[in-house]
Amino acid sequence: MPQQLETSPYDALLLLSFGGPEGPDDVIPFLANVTRGRGIPEERLKEVGRHYFLFGGVSPINEQNRALLDALRKDFAEHGVDLPVYWGNRNWAPYLTDTLRRMTLDGRRRIAVLATSAYASYSGCRQYRENLAEALAALAAEGLEPPRVDKLRHYFNHPGFLRPMIDGVLASLADLPEPVRAGAHLAFTTHSIPVASADTSGPAEDHGEGGAYVAEHLDTARLIVEAVREETGVEHPWRLVYQSRSGAPHIPWLEPDICDHLETLHGEGVPAVVMAPIGFVSDHMEVLYDLDTEATAKAAELGLPVRRSPTVGADPRFAAAVRDLVLERAATERGQSPERCALGALGPSHDLCPVGCCPARAPRPAAAGADSPYA
Repeated sequence: MPQQLETSPYDALLLLSFGGPEGPDDVIPFLANVTRGRGIPEERLKEVGRHYFLFGGVSPINEQNRALLDALRKDFAEHGVDLPVYWGNRNWAPYLTDTLRRMTLDGRRRIAVLATSAYASYSGCRQYRENLAEALAALAAEGLEPPRVDKLRHYFNHPGFLRPMIDGVLASLADLPEPVRAGAHLAFTTHSIPVASADTSGPAEDHGEGGAYVAEHLDTARLIVEAVREETGVEHPWRLVYQSRSGAPHIPWLEPDICDHLETLHGEGVPAVVMAPIGFVSDHMEVLYDLDTEATAKAAELGLPVRRSPTVGADPRFAAAVRDLVLERAATERGQSPERCALGALGPSHDLCPVGCCPARAPRPAAAGADSPYA
């Protein structure tokens, strides 16, 4: 039996994710959940839903979260972390409020939260905190005493998140035909967001062009490029590009889009491309459709050899990184000063989101931050 590691004050870990449909009948209700309050007509939802119907109406994200749950539980058991792991989603079952209710009834009073988003942004951090606050308020309205929730810090530069991506890029390069391998371009992709949201991402002192969202992705990409150079002796050209834009045409979003970027590279005579989806924790619908389907079809049309490197998913090294983050935060909450593991120029992210971090267009209560209504 491994020696038990100290996890107090925490008595549970919550895996908090986006959620996705698990059958054709789920698609439109799921998209209605995602877009609630935006006044998007059902016809538009059906148009977006066709991406899901190409895959039988099933998003892989829920199954991937189940795999991550298994990996976390296995890692915890093997390393003496006696902490139950629960799972709740923003937009589909198991819903966050239902999971927090179950945790409360199970007697969980202090919960560490891992969100399946590694970077600072409104949709990737503060919106999850708003979801937590909304769920806690619902529990209070039911007469339950809400537990305290603490969101674990951003992990974009933790080696347990980086190393699987580095290995994936190396494997994708090795899979390219040898004549084009050395000249391959590395296109690091992430979800496009409105420019205004990017510029105000992260703490207020980080606001500016691209904000923390762009800076963190650039640091991640540089770390991968440096590791690939060290292991292959080749310094590949690279760029951070974007995918999965979903907003109105008149609103500026981060560019260039991956498909436009492939056209540009082809015009410049680039011999091959590795697409590395560093902005995504798992191979969910945006990866399967926007990269494996749409971008890959564009590359085939151009006659441009491409490979898509895998996301981190349920890699055991990522599970170990989560364990590290839990133990680090637990020690900090006990008044200790643990080593905070992070690579690159930006260092470890904050534990507690400060006031003004990734602001919403309309202010809403958000848990697990300096402005949280829940102590």
